[in-house]
Amino acid sequence: MPELRHSVCALDCPDACGLLVQVEDGRGTKLRGNPAHPVTRGFLCAKVTKYLDREYAPGRLLYPQKRVGAKGEGKFTRISWDEVLDTIAERLQRVAQEWGPEAVLPYSYAGSMGLLNANGMDRRFFHRIGASRLDRTICASAGSAGLMATQGFRMGVAPEDFVHSRLIIAWGANVLTTNVHLWPFIVEARRAGAKFIVIDPHRNRTAAAADEHLFIHPGSDKALALGLLHVIFRDGLEDADYLSRYATGADELRELAGEYTPERVAEWTGIPAERVETLAREYANTRPAVIRLNYGVQRNPNGGTAVQTIAMLPVVTGAWRERGGGMQLSTSQAFGLDRASLEMPGLQKKSALGREARIVNMSQLGHALTELDSPPVKAMVVYCSNPAAVAPDQGRVQKGMAREDLFTVVLEQFQNDTADYADILLPSTTFLEHTDLYTAYGHYYLQLARPALPAPGECKSNVEVFKLLARRMGLDDSCLYESEDEMIRTLLGSGHPYLAGITLERLEEEHHVRLTLPDPFLPFAEGGFGGPEGRAQLGTAGLAYVPPPESRLGAERSVYPLELISPKAHDAMNSTFGYQDGLDAETAVAWLHAEDAAARGIGNGDAVRLFNDRGEVRATAAVDAKTAPGVVAVPAVRWPRRSANRAGLNTLISDRLTDLGGGATFYSCLIQVERCAD
Repeated sequence: MPELRHSVCALDCPDACGLLVQVEDGRGTKLRGNPAHPVTRGFLCAKVTKYLDREYAPGRLLYPQKRVGAKGEGKFTRISWDEVLDTIAERLQRVAQEWGPEAVLPYSYAGSMGLLNANGMDRRFFHRIGASRLDRTICASAGSAGLMATQGFRMGVAPEDFVHSRLIIAWGANVLTTNVHLWPFIVEARRAGAKFIVIDPHRNRTAAAADEHLFIHPGSDKALALGLLHVIFRDGLEDADYLSRYATGADELRELAGEYTPERVAEWTGIPAERVETLAREYANTRPAVIRLNYGVQRNPNGGTAVQTIAMLPVVTGAWRERGGGMQLSTSQAFGLDRASLEMPGLQKKSALGREARIVNMSQLGHALTELDSPPVKAMVVYCSNPAAVAPDQGRVQKGMAREDLFTVVLEQFQNDTADYADILLPSTTFLEHTDLYTAYGHYYLQLARPALPAPGECKSNVEVFKLLARRMGLDDSCLYESEDEMIRTLLGSGHPYLAGITLERLEEEHHVRLTLPDPFLPFAEGGFGGPEGRAQLGTAGLAYVPPPESRLGAERSVYPLELISPKAHDAMNSTFGYQDGLDAETAVAWLHAEDAAARGIGNGDAVRLFNDRGEVRATAAVDAKTAPGVVAVPAVRWPRRSANRAGLNTLISDRLTDLGGGATFYSCLIQVERCAD
């Protein structure tokens, strides 16, 4: 008889869905959302509904392998786990002896959102050997820094409370593609009379379904926020009582916003001045009003302060007072787990360094692999990421990864571009095959997953691999050999009030447990921000708007006239499903406005080349009204190995960093587009 087993989706998404896996004779036969989960509510996105196809795909890596061809060629031969562990241990120790332990660089991100396999035993291992530390900035660091600058906490409106909103603004948030489990709550709110507005440079699925879509020039979100604040302060629409009680710097912000008239803001944003006026009044006068902000707005040089400024809007209007009012970017900080005891940074003092190791920004991997010195990177261990496809300045990244003197270990499930550059390739378990603990950044439920399916072949979890490596390297610290359950108990033992009453045993029984929060949870209804005296910080240092250098109004526009953005593909999860033919076709399309296409003699379906000084990429033109004139949209992220000349979209992206948080600037890129003769 079929058996239902519980699991949790580990993909990088705010929804962190509870799953039910139907298992027959040890094989998964059906995957669906857990109807008992208050946010998942019984359905899954199109990506995860078909995840069992990935689980059993013919290209799944099943055995350890070593390289036998040139780097990047992707030729390997099978070897045993004993041989592979001996090889890795010997090479890492040799690199540490010859160059110092900081010559070893771990590279990982959110290929799994599980705390144990992405942030647990790996961190302990690399801290203990003294490896360079990775500043994991590639996705959310700028937005997180901006949110913290205003709110002081990464918390926001619970998704269930969106039903109480009467104005919902999705700002850089393609809900139907990247946060689909919020959508039913938005639908319910709209049925009760709520208006739904999307602010985005791309007419995505969510924008097409909205009551109104406002095209905004990429990188001008901060200017729009300042323009809205201008009108709110000018017309006396601020909540003076809330500001006096719970905020600092309102007068300073009022003075700065006074410079950002709707007419001036219209020139930067492309949104008519009269619409800036009416949007500000609509937002300030509608109660409750909520902003669903997402990370698209922070992927430009102004990104951190853009989030910082947008986060000031619900403070100035007092929108936080009501249920269904305020903002949501991330809920992650509410979980209050003992991350320090999980990751154990203090182990660095026991390494040969005897101190904290240097920090390398993952968004500048190409620089790190080709220019970093004292010491140079001589060994890299990659897991939960595919940097050869997703990292900026891809040409330089690939050049660095092709170095014969760079020893590279890759833990993967499929042979992607990064795997092609590996010296040692290790087969990893999927999230359906190992134990892990999951938080969320889009809701407030903590979840436990046990293995629902057996691991195929000789696949091992990241936790197990780093334990085995620690043993081979002769490390005797007991923390390097703890079980998954011991690490989970460590995480739950922080003493944070939001974890009160949540134990491993309770998670085992209930699978998902809401944090111990008031119901309803109104995090900032009466202040409680992270600034001094619990106040929000409205200081204006660095908030003046200057167009990004690579933008339609920036200093570098003269040579390359079009702005490139790379929104999430509907059927993709970053590069996770890049082996699929259907997704490859979806991410090989460049959307152009009809005016830009006509000026270049480009027709729908034509082969085109997108290029700038960093390289060129081939794509198929799609001429439609999905972008504003001057903007080209290419869905992310195609595997470069499936592209002409192995050049993926991030070949065109610079490694320039954001103003706060040191993040990547994927949405600040000038290009030209030409029709291909062939």
